[in-house]
Amino acid sequence: MRARSLGVELGVYPTGKLNAITDVPGVRVGHTTLIRGDGKLVPGQGPVRTGVTVVIPREDVWHKKVPAGAFVLNGTGEMTGLAWVEESGFLEYPIALTNTLNLPRVANGVMSWMISRYPGIGIRDDTLTPVIAECDDSRLNDIQGRHVSEADVIKALDSASDGPVAEGTVGAGTGMVAFGFKSGIGTSSRVVQTVGDYTVGVLVNANFGRREELVMGGVPVGKLYGEGTASAPGPDGSIIIIIATDAPLDARQLKRLAKRAALGLARTGSTARHGSGDFILAFSTGNVIPHYPQERTYPITVFADMHLNPLFTATVEATQEAILNALTTATTLIGRDGYKAEALDLTRVREILKTNGR
Repeated sequence: MRARSLGVELGVYPTGKLNAITDVPGVRVGHTTLIRGDGKLVPGQGPVRTGVTVVIPREDVWHKKVPAGAFVLNGTGEMTGLAWVEESGFLEYPIALTNTLNLPRVANGVMSWMISRYPGIGIRDDTLTPVIAECDDSRLNDIQGRHVSEADVIKALDSASDGPVAEGTVGAGTGMVAFGFKSGIGTSSRVVQTVGDYTVGVLVNANFGRREELVMGGVPVGKLYGEGTASAPGPDGSIIIIIATDAPLDARQLKRLAKRAALGLARTGSTARHGSGDFILAFSTGNVIPHYPQERTYPITVFADMHLNPLFTATVEATQEAILNALTTATTLIGRDGYKAEALDLTRVREILKTNGR
């Protein structure tokens, strides 16, 4: 069940048709989920509870790059390729999310997929530095095994769709735990018509927080949840937030948008702990940056800063809802050594919200 079906207070702007990042035209999402084996951890063999999730900004993003900007709220983690995004102001390949130790293999998969589509890469064309973001799934998964293969990455990229996005215990979210409960991938969107007709979509991989910190629509659900079998606190965790919009924003404005996602994160109870990796990347499909422009100039639409406020609000709302969707759609999972990540009891959550005026 998605969060708004529980009656959670989630802001003022309407969602897109799918209430997903794929409401932004041209954006596609794909997953490969790996669940196999049970019982005691055998490093390098299993049990396996992991995967990969990819976000493709647009068809042929190599030749038709998208403006992009990033913000790191707390940097105990990694999102590769951000130096080039910061320097160039654009994104030119898919984004991939996975677990911490799988970063190099997933990067290889993205590179192999790109080279198969653009054979000139590294020969008569530029090289590439893929954007791969990680969260630690070692509580549930044999992370030393680095089980996500190049083939798994290519499968996710080839199957990526602009339709409904699977959430919860799927793809890179398979081994995630947030606020002491099973978590994973979540997504949401907002439509803004006060400054045009634009969509802001957010996708998250949520793996952070303590149970007592969880807030849903202003209600301290974590504190009111009572005794249960929620997972014991682990590392401080991380979250990856990907923002897409068709509003014609430039790199500077997208970095500003990325900063606002931190406010949506805070609405769920996060304080961005010392050991947390909170990485936020925003891109816009509203302009095209050509690969090798022959002319010295090319056309681009400039969005006035004074009209950004509704897009900021939409980003905050969609980020908050995406995180809550990651929790409410996740399913209980038993991982290595019998470690059990219990999903939220939605009946209990609904009662807490009802009792506290939501």
